[in-house]
Amino acid sequence: MDANKTWWIEQRCQKTVEKLKAHDFDAIYVRTKEEAVDEILKLVTPNTRVGVGGSITLRELGVLDQLKAKGNTILDHWVPGLSKEQSIEIRKAEMTSDLFLSSSNAITVNGELVNIDGIGNRVNAMTFGPKKVILVAGYNKIVGNVEDAIKRVRDVATPPNARRLNMEVPCAKLGGCVDCNAPHRACRIIVIHERKPQFTDVLVIVVGEELGY
Repeated sequence: MDANKTWWIEQRCQKTVEKLKAHDFDAIYVRTKEEAVDEILKLVTPNTRVGVGGSITLRELGVLDQLKAKGNTILDHWVPGLSKEQSIEIRKAEMTSDLFLSSSNAITVNGELVNIDGIGNRVNAMTFGPKKVILVAGYNKIVGNVEDAIKRVRDVATPPNARRLNMEVPCAKLGGCVDCNAPHRACRIIVIHERKPQFTDVLVIVVGEELGY
């Protein structure tokens, strides 16, 4: 990568981390996804029950396979072949896990987390329930403000994700949000973390690489 681009990414990430810390979050910047994995593994003991929020970022990290190899119990509703009832039960269990792993749809340079869900289990677990929450986000998810963050989720993150899931929603066909009222609409709940939740330990790992949608 061009040295000037690398400098710009690091500056943007570091400033965002500083603002997150000012808002009571634990936050660190790492240059690579491998470093992000190392930071996660430092905090996981063999008996940790790990809940996993729906996240392409986590799959790109490869950390779930490493945790499984260590013998950790992984609560993951993305496991193929689950019935609707099984998926719901796992989602509920994720919200009381020892450690909840996920990403954030967007992070503002002012230190706010912005997430949009269709069901709500992910944003619920990010707010209250698990003993610890770790969110990993690539620099591509950093935006200027909350308005930009919501626009990013609707126009950048949701269309490819909806297409990946073969969802019958307009954005999966048009590539952008039309504020639909489709039965399978994925954007139903907006949660903005202006500060760290009072009783939840949250670590945000900002990575100097592009990750996820």
